[in-house]
Amino acid sequence: MSTQILRMREVIQRIGLSRSTIYKLMENNDFPKPMKLGSQAIGWRDTDIETWISNRPISPIGNPGSKGRELSRDL
Repeated sequence: MSTQILRMREVIQRIGLSRSTIYKLMENNDFPKPMKLGSQAIGWRDTDIETWISNRPISPIGNPGSKGRELSRDL
């Protein structure tokens, strides 16, 4: 299996985060560092991105204001 290099647009599509969020994560060492491809081009190994996705904690999606309470509906 060969490693592919992903450009920013492909990384954004793959992980669903914005460019600014990716850069903030990189600043905090919470995202793989890119490799320099040219004078102004960077890219990430697809294997690094897949590893990062696999290592992300899984948390349930919920209403942050509900503090774990169930939503009730009067019928």
